[in-house]
Amino acid sequence: MEVQIDTSLEQSENIIADDVDAWMLHSQTIATIMSNRMEQLGMTQKALAMKMNCSQQYISKVLKGRENLSLETLCKIEKALDVKILNSNIKVK
Repeated sequence: MEVQIDTSLEQSENIIADDVDAWMLHSQTIATIMSNRMEQLGMTQKALAMKMNCSQQYISKVLKGRENLSLETLCKIEKALDVKILNSNIKVK
């Protein structure tokens, strides 16, 4: 029975690792979108932070692609950079 518990624990750890990898991939993609848009606009981290009402240090963390962003933060990024990040092509049947 201990083997099943160990196997179950290992599977749970793999699922958690996969979830972390999935959100981190999204975070890195968002960071790339932000960085490209900031470059297009000639916008600094400090200027973006002011528009989003947060610290430059937080923007720096986000741009590293390792920050688990809230929907509120995503909306602030979209508004501040005039860019679409969230996909609104959701079809409800």
